[in-house]
Amino acid sequence: MAQLIFFTGPMNCGKSTLALQTDFTEAQAGRSGRLFTRDDRAGSALISSRIGLEQPAIEVADGFDFWVFVIAELTSARRVDYLICDEAQFYTAAHIDQLARIVDELQVDVYCFGILTDFRTELFPATRRLVELSDRMELLQVRPRCWCGAPATHNARTVDGRMITQGSQVVIGDMAAEQGAVAYEVLCRRHHRRRMTSAVARITLNPEPLPFDE
Repeated sequence: MAQLIFFTGPMNCGKSTLALQTDFTEAQAGRSGRLFTRDDRAGSALISSRIGLEQPAIEVADGFDFWVFVIAELTSARRVDYLICDEAQFYTAAHIDQLARIVDELQVDVYCFGILTDFRTELFPATRRLVELSDRMELLQVRPRCWCGAPATHNARTVDGRMITQGSQVVIGDMAAEQGAVAYEVLCRRHHRRRMTSAVARITLNPEPLPFDE
């Protein structure tokens, strides 16, 4: 039986790497799939991994219809065994409903990859729908670490190294950015709650010289 599987974890845990590995493994078994993404940090129509892997993919816009796309492929005698859906947090809830229908009615496996919550620790509309509809959720075992060394569980949005909690839910950035630009950092829950990024920690935790005369 086909399944809708959601692979999730914080930034920098290897979701896009696993998406590309899954496609490779499925293709090696003789299966035919299609790759999708949305708002990848490396540009449109591309799945990219921070370890240097990348693969062309179909860019998913708000008006894209997965059901119509797959039906068109099948009626044109093009085989479709599975779908790889990276950056799934940026899809719409309607997209997730379409993917579930593809699994149930066309028996096509769907593998979704994305972060669960935004920089405010709130679910994205698409990830909320994935939690509701997925046959299975998998938490990636590669765990990034907070600057303090604890496992990182939350994604922080930063400007000039300082965490911000206001703004649009979707703003594209990466783990490093030029000064003044939006960037992201993974933190443990404790330091996300305290808004203590690595840059703030370097300032506030730097020991001051003792006021003793030499």
